[in-house]
Amino acid sequence: MMPLDSMPGRFEDARPMPGLWLALLVLLSGAPVSSAQSGDSSSYQISGGFSYLSNSINGIPGARMPLLGWEASLETPAWRNLRFKIDYSGYLGNNQGTPQQPYFILAGAQYDHHLGKEILFAEALFGDCGLNGNWGPNKSPGSTASFSMLFGGGVDTPVSRHLAMRFESGYHYTNFALYENVIYPYPYQLPGYPKNFARISAGLVWTPHLEKTSVEEIGRNQHERQPVQSELIIEDLGTIGRFHLFTSSHVRAGFHAGGFEYDRHSWGQFLGARMDYVAEVLPIAFLNQPIEANVWGTPLAKSMEEVPGLAIAPIGLRMLWRDGKRLKPYGFSKGGMIGFSKKALSPIAAYENFTLQFSVGLECRLNDRWDLRAGALYFHFSNGFTVPSNPGFDSMSYSIGLSHHLGRRETNLPQ
Repeated sequence: MMPLDSMPGRFEDARPMPGLWLALLVLLSGAPVSSAQSGDSSSYQISGGFSYLSNSINGIPGARMPLLGWEASLETPAWRNLRFKIDYSGYLGNNQGTPQQPYFILAGAQYDHHLGKEILFAEALFGDCGLNGNWGPNKSPGSTASFSMLFGGGVDTPVSRHLAMRFESGYHYTNFALYENVIYPYPYQLPGYPKNFARISAGLVWTPHLEKTSVEEIGRNQHERQPVQSELIIEDLGTIGRFHLFTSSHVRAGFHAGGFEYDRHSWGQFLGARMDYVAEVLPIAFLNQPIEANVWGTPLAKSMEEVPGLAIAPIGLRMLWRDGKRLKPYGFSKGGMIGFSKKALSPIAAYENFTLQFSVGLECRLNDRWDLRAGALYFHFSNGFTVPSNPGFDSMSYSIGLSHHLGRRETNLPQ
């Protein structure tokens, strides 16, 4: 969700990479092959094929032109028929004398339902769309990134033990804007420019290996199942330095928040680490921003103000090494939403923004029930171009918390 077009005069025909989403997708794809807590028998799935987009980005009424391209996706092993899914699609075409080169990087959930030999699935995906900068009529400039979402579904029909044919369709949404000129890229939108698209894809799905579990083994696993390890963390985080990795270089702001994080062991082991589901609520959040700024977040006054907000991150993954030891290194990523009482960073930006966090740190055991946690945190939020102005915020932050272990605890933990 990068405001790559936030710098005046930046309208190269190169296609930018929404790096934050890509980093999150790579981390989510690291989920382990087996689901230790659920007992499901499943595997990764890799798919690819031909894709059709119903219109060009500049396809106004009377000048509509569909785009052709390709699509590829990766789905993690299922947990109660639910999979994490990463999807990439790219298209090429020309309309109104202008090249059209959109591409989409999306992530979300896919739910499977078995119907005989076929598998029906529904999906909800969210992410970024990138586009060449001169996509308007007669190569006029426009925004090069936009929030995007896809809701759809399809069917997988097996042709062999590891291969299936996939047919899917869905509703696609984007929100691109044109610019007045190259010198001052003030965004605007005209009636008739498309935001809603249909996507149809056909291709193949490859399942690398299948896991089988006998009825006796399932019963034995259920009998021997141990209590699920989980934690509730009281946390505090705040800005210790500003930098501009994926945001406008003119933004000047700070952030402080406090709340609760829940961690639950859900996906077995991967690379020697315990794999946990993570969710977070930050009921106390404050954005320190200039009282006046322009469309891209450049301060127009020296005075600052505190804007209260609330954040929730329902999607997260934690990797915890040396589980049960006194010192436990960890790393996590979380994604969610944050809302403020005032439009954040720009008077024509948005109240609601998407959040993304990456952190590494160390947990230290205090006693049988409590741990102390401290780490370095990268905190980002932006609106993903749900509106034309998207300054975005990057922060290097501290993160500290007290972790309380829930449920029954083992005694005589290793040192």
